[in-house]
Amino acid sequence: MLKSSRYLRSLIGGCRGPSIGFASIMAALLICVSAALCHARGGAALQRIGRDDLHVTNGAVTALPNGALKIESPSSRAVVRDAPQSPADQAAEIRFRYLGPSISDRPLASGELRRQIGLKLRAADSCNVVYVMWHIAPDSRIAVSVKRNAGHSHAQCGAHGYAPVAPQVQAAPRPIRPGEVRTLRADLRGRTLTVTADGKLVWRGTLAMELSGGPPGFRTDNARFVFEYFTSKP
Repeated sequence: MLKSSRYLRSLIGGCRGPSIGFASIMAALLICVSAALCHARGGAALQRIGRDDLHVTNGAVTALPNGALKIESPSSRAVVRDAPQSPADQAAEIRFRYLGPSISDRPLASGELRRQIGLKLRAADSCNVVYVMWHIAPDSRIAVSVKRNAGHSHAQCGAHGYAPVAPQVQAAPRPIRPGEVRTLRADLRGRTLTVTADGKLVWRGTLAMELSGGPPGFRTDNARFVFEYFTSKP
């Protein structure tokens, strides 16, 4: 808990503008406490992933002196290097501070200009992966989809093969504002996926089929972040 509090203080202090004051710091600390309590109630133990442990396949992810990570590119994709390839249960969490829109924009393949951050689970390759995305704009919600294709490279599948997953339980998280520290976590056990935002349940559902094994990772689009990324221990 002490380590997390120090991290949040450094995260806010290193990027704080004049509008970020005591209330924002207290909110960040409360988020940290909620996440810690969530782990204590039986969530999978997580380990922090550093820049050297990531395989970045798109965009740029840089390391800050305090060990946190930063993204400023219009899009980013990364997975954990040397992670187990078996279809085992996975948990991943990203604790982030939203810095605002990226300097330049890159619309999605559909043409939509969406700002978002999210988690990748069982990412066998760029064509077969589970996405848990937190939309920032133009809408604000948690969206889960499975990308499944016969191909295994982006040249083969492109933006094809996405299928949204309908939730059995869903709640709207509070919208993300610039300067805030927020937390997104996903736990995949077999085909059952549970998603929490700031320690609160926001999505639970069942995948139609179990994907083959692959590492966890993360994705961002058209937004800038300072963050820490965690995954379940192998």
